[in-house]
Amino acid sequence: MSHRSHAVASFPSVTLPSPAGGVPVEISLIAQLGHGAGSQLVAASSARQRAHAAFVDELDEPSARLGGTHFEHGDPTSLYTFAVGADGHPFHRHAGHRVFTAISGSSGALLRFCTATPAQLEADPAHFLRALRHVEIPPDSMFTVRFGGGTWHQFLPLRAGSGHPAFFALSCHTNELGGDLTEEARRRVLADDATIPSLTELLPDAVLALLERTPAASMHVPTASLSLEAPPGSLQVTLCGFARRVVGAARAAIARWTRPGGFLARTDGWHTVIELAEPEADSLLRDQFVGRMDHQDSFRLALADVQPLHARASVLLADLLEAFVQHPPAGVSRLMALRNLLVRPLGLRRSPLACPVSSLLAPADKHVFAGRFPVLDQRVDAGDTFAQVVLGADDKHLAFRSCVSLRVIDGRVDITLGTRVRCRNAFGRAYLRLIDGVHRRYVSPVVLRSAVQYAFATAGRQEPAARRASMPAGW
Repeated sequence: MSHRSHAVASFPSVTLPSPAGGVPVEISLIAQLGHGAGSQLVAASSARQRAHAAFVDELDEPSARLGGTHFEHGDPTSLYTFAVGADGHPFHRHAGHRVFTAISGSSGALLRFCTATPAQLEADPAHFLRALRHVEIPPDSMFTVRFGGGTWHQFLPLRAGSGHPAFFALSCHTNELGGDLTEEARRRVLADDATIPSLTELLPDAVLALLERTPAASMHVPTASLSLEAPPGSLQVTLCGFARRVVGAARAAIARWTRPGGFLARTDGWHTVIELAEPEADSLLRDQFVGRMDHQDSFRLALADVQPLHARASVLLADLLEAFVQHPPAGVSRLMALRNLLVRPLGLRRSPLACPVSSLLAPADKHVFAGRFPVLDQRVDAGDTFAQVVLGADDKHLAFRSCVSLRVIDGRVDITLGTRVRCRNAFGRAYLRLIDGVHRRYVSPVVLRSAVQYAFATAGRQEPAARRASMPAGW
């Protein structure tokens, strides 16, 4: 077969028009991966696909539905993964349009398409052979495919008998109800129970029999070959293909022996700390160091819909203070350890907790919150929707006061941590200038975020009535 190759400036692409006037088939080659990467990716991704809850293995096309339709929101799309192995899969078609992105195995992929209509095939099964078109995808490559509903297609490894898979794909069904669906298929789609096999129609028996008895060498199917590294059919492509098949076999074998699956980490967006320009109007911090202060900051963290509508602010504030003591952030603890080591010769006050909340470890005095937390002042409003405490200590070089407040509004919880500092001598002012940036930008926000994370992390928190029964005496 002769090749007429030409260079392109962007992605090598081919369009196969539909003689019946339907949506054309569009294929674009996007990138070529490292030697053997394709078969390795297919092996690893296929193992993960097999472990998926929606995995289906039928019609030589194992698949999994990653995302179903949301008709109630006006979204008829769905998302699947599917793989085509070393033996390919049978010719078939779907009623709806298909768009997928795939990675070819290390021997490449052969894409076969036919846009013959059912009427044309019923009148003359041989019309299928005349309308057949092939597209060759190089090994270890990323490519995209888009075609309309009713397009017959079959996918195979480019090199038969190589032992390499054809590809692994991520497929978007642009409209799960699109096309001429059977009543059973429509019922399954509306019930959100559709699968790729349930939306698949195999080739008619007459056409299949014709295809099987026609030698491939005698078909002379028009073929388009896509390539990135060198012209298709060149010596470079041939040698590169051999190397990719050898390396791909080894990398695929290693991938099959490795642990499938992956990892998931979450960061809760509601742990965002905002710095306020000044303390809230009803904050007890406004009563501290009224005559003169050398530093002031205030930080708020808002949590939406995390508590029962009638949660008691005083109960939640006690949980928060407990979290300050029991779960200090590791980074801040290391800074405090270094600070304690440096100031020990100076005889300054030392604590494993950062200064906004370090006085929580002081001996209990006449003012105690929740029966166990030493405080300088406290206030809980009549409805127990707003509770706050004042913490603090006096040292040789400076004195600090911190206010921790918690407000509950229809299930939303606003937590505020503010601090004021008054220096007592020149050393205190120099010390404050040295630590001000770290305290404002790191210590206070991180201490607040860490405490909230632990105090409000448990989804199955006790209801307030149950919590009341367990509150210590002297509340």
